[in-house]
Amino acid sequence: MDKVIVKEQMNKSTDVMWKLITELDHMKHWFFDNIPDFKPEVGFKTEFIVVSDSRTFLHSWEIVEVIKGKMIIYKWRYPEYSEKDSRVSFVLDKSFEGNTELTIIAEGISNFPSEIPEFTYESCKAGWTYFIRRLKEYSQAIY
Repeated sequence: MDKVIVKEQMNKSTDVMWKLITELDHMKHWFFDNIPDFKPEVGFKTEFIVVSDSRTFLHSWEIVEVIKGKMIIYKWRYPEYSEKDSRVSFVLDKSFEGNTELTIIAEGISNFPSEIPEFTYESCKAGWTYFIRRLKEYSQAIY
């Protein structure tokens, strides 16, 4: 499988959820605490290192599409493991009573070496599920 999709109902407005997924101070609480900078603007790039077990992963992001308050798409690369990219989309949809459904779509995971456990479908699904749950917990604690 080349695409991971996780969804979660958030009991927050799309405006609040947009802030939580695009403002660096918030992202450091539920996503990666070592993101050096972030701007929800097409063309913005950042890189940072994440260590998992005995492996080091340079996360290289570039924002490729933004619809303010609705969607942001990253080109996501691990340059030391592959020259190919994946894409991660964060999509916000208004739900009932002012709530928001957040959908995270990670595409192109087959572009990375499958012999590395962190790049398996199961690991990617577990990772995005973990992040979306952390975001939900953080959103309930802060707003």
